Amino acid sequence: LKIAQKTHLILPSHRMMDAVLEQAKGAAKIGSTLKGIGPTYTDKTARHGLRVGDIFDPEFKNRYEKLKATHIKQFEAYQFDWKNHKIENLTFEEYEQKWMQAIEEIKKFDIIACEYFINNALNEGKKILAEGAQGTLLDIDFGSYPFVTSSNTTTAGVCTGL
Repeated sequence: LKIAQKTHLILPSHRMMDAVLEQAKGAAKIGSTLKGIGPTYTDKTARHGLRVGDIFDPEFKNRYEKLKATHIKQFEAYQFDWKNHKIENLTFEEYEQKWMQAIEEIKKFDIIACEYFINNALNEGKKILAEGAQGTLLDIDFGSYPFVTSSNTTTAGVCTGL
């Protein structure tokens, strides 16, 4: 298994933020999966998300803590009881500890510059198969907004996803 170094990490605070935002919508909530995908994309487009390649940076933990602190300020602005809210039946602290353990496991994988890996394969005449699990109606731009996912699920999104 190879993992692209530019893959954005879904932080524990992204999972919590998903719950915060969904609760804030009240009766108008859209039925989020609460997996933290939307908040992760928010940080990606705001250019302060953390990526897989960042886990090797000696400053990773500090960068993580800084981003988490920003998220916690937002939880508190919504008056969300994040200290008692459970993620997969775990407190935030317990979930965060498991997440940090998972980060150590990820470090054992082959972390690659995917753009070079794909282009080298194409230059060698290899075929690339791109799999998509979402339909057009879930596309952030062309789908049945706001009941969509946070990414482009049409064939146009394939190139940015490779």
